[in-house]
Amino acid sequence: IKKQQQDVLGFLEANKIEFEEKDIAANEENRKWMRENVPEDSRPASGNPLPPRLFNRYLGDYEAFFEARENNAVYAFLGLTAPPGSK
Repeated sequence: IKKQQQDVLGFLEANKIEFEEKDIAANEENRKWMRENVPEDSRPASGNPLPPRLFNRYLGDYEAFFEARENNAVYAFLGLTAPPGSK
């Protein structure tokens, strides 16, 4: 999980995309909020959803982020206007 979190944060920082990081390990309120705001169809069959999760509105989990990055479509995934030469 930590490697995936670092991967997402590294991408956002490298591309100067504003974000707010929420620590769910040390903050029960953040953990509860995340669990309540992951849509039913994106929850695991058993247990709780695991980080990293990307929200403004719910965007997806690490696998969805990774796929968007592999397809050079992270800006579309994040709902942002891409800089010239990006998708």
